[in-house]
Amino acid sequence: MHYEVSGEGSDIILIHGLFGNLDNLKGLGRQLEQKYRVWRIDLPNHGLSEHTHDMHYGAMAEALTGFMDRKGLTCSHLVGHSMGGKVAMAVALTQAARVESLVAADIAPVPYHARHTKVFEGMTSLPLDSIKDRRDALTHLLDSGIDEGTAQFLLKNLQRGDEGFGWKLNLSGLQECYSHLIDWPYTGLKYEGPTLFVRGDQSDYVLSDHRQAILAQFPSVQAKTIVGTGHWLHAQKPAQFNRIVEHFIDKADNQGPEA
Repeated sequence: MHYEVSGEGSDIILIHGLFGNLDNLKGLGRQLEQKYRVWRIDLPNHGLSEHTHDMHYGAMAEALTGFMDRKGLTCSHLVGHSMGGKVAMAVALTQAARVESLVAADIAPVPYHARHTKVFEGMTSLPLDSIKDRRDALTHLLDSGIDEGTAQFLLKNLQRGDEGFGWKLNLSGLQECYSHLIDWPYTGLKYEGPTLFVRGDQSDYVLSDHRQAILAQFPSVQAKTIVGTGHWLHAQKPAQFNRIVEHFIDKADNQGPEA
């Protein structure tokens, strides 16, 4: 699993969402590294990490704890956005002793409907062998019905090699495993350690209808809403997002790991 590490102190692992990479939470990492050791990772099929066609939350949770074992991390604070938040929740529910605290950014422990159809269609239909530059790629994604902000985000995965353009992430693997990524297979499990859910008030990923599902699995939860943000709350209001996460982790770190 590809990663970057910075800082010293208690360990924090930052986990990006679908189509992302370890740079997505870099701003948060820069703030936290002043007093913590921060690990930013590329999940399987993303960034520079390994490609696989066995991508579900159990497998990703095992990949993350395996990474922790290799780096000698007995316990860590976990911060995940979107799909990364679900990975963090999966680890907390199945291996609670490894998680000192949990932050889930704009995601709930529930199944979601398929909402990335246009994204997959736009990315898979991009003529990699004929586009001349990123402007061509952007035009294609916009013409596929993808909004510009999302298109620019996706194009961070586009790379030019000796034989032309290609996707850095494993697009076919993500598409094959997509039904697992929008699902939530865990029931009857609880993580009782310090937990924070942060949502954007303009996002439909965490709704009032999800409250009982959250409380059932994370009974010690706190919740924060950042006004004027959607699903990309960490990029839309980074100072406020970073401050909320840092304050929560500071308090959880002073309390120490759960018994």
